[in-house]
Amino acid sequence: MYPLEKNMKQRSMDVRSVPKTMLAVFLAIAAGLAFAQSTEVKFPDRDSAMHKEGIFVSVENLRNVGPGLTKNQMYDLLGPPHFHEGVFGVKVWNYIFNFRQNGGVVTCQYQVQFDKDKLVRETYWKYPACADFLKEKVVAPVVVPIAAKPEKMRRYDLSADTLFIFGRSDLDDMLPAGRKQLDDLSDKIKSNTAALKRITITGHTDRIGSEASNLRLSLARAATVRGYLRSQGIDGNLIQIHGVGASQPVVTTCAPGKSAAVIACLQPNRRVTLDVSSE
Repeated sequence: MYPLEKNMKQRSMDVRSVPKTMLAVFLAIAAGLAFAQSTEVKFPDRDSAMHKEGIFVSVENLRNVGPGLTKNQMYDLLGPPHFHEGVFGVKVWNYIFNFRQNGGVVTCQYQVQFDKDKLVRETYWKYPACADFLKEKVVAPVVVPIAAKPEKMRRYDLSADTLFIFGRSDLDDMLPAGRKQLDDLSDKIKSNTAALKRITITGHTDRIGSEASNLRLSLARAATVRGYLRSQGIDGNLIQIHGVGASQPVVTTCAPGKSAAVIACLQPNRRVTLDVSSE
């Protein structure tokens, strides 16, 4: 046997001796390379387009494009391709699309590739950033603050001389007329309990006596009134109390001294105020 024949026979034997699995791998790799070469993404020169200026495409239609669509479906969504490649006998359609952005216009090239069955295989943008125009815009919900209903406040001025024995503050020192006033006020408050927001009770005294003793007396009277309202079924958690002594007088023209006439003149300053706030 001649050397050349021997060498060819040896090569033939080598191919036959390759395992079938390895041969299949080699063939698959070769086919993949050939497919990759045949599907290389190349965009045509824009100047060769029939619509060089591009068109404003429906973004919603573009979002509906995907693998498996037929050419007829693509034609309905995007219209005919914008270049001279044809429609039916080709596997690639190219488009030029315009999008509005920040008061200007952005132009993008778009390519659709079909498989052997003439179904959409894949789509491409010449510039990947163009794909952002298809993203759904997330609109932050507009939170409209609910305006708080303005509170209604009503003030009730109760004379301390009607509520308590002069210079006293305990519940046992409360006069019948004072109890009657608080009973009537409690009924008014309870008639609209659902709207009740807050009750502020402030005790006041006249200028007779020391500042410290007047502060104690005014706060003690406010506390006694709060206790009485609670006993009438009003929520004590809604009641705040303050004692301000003689710091907020109503009458300021009385003469000096502690005479009976002066005490009578100062009577309006001895009081308990209730500020009832509701919706």
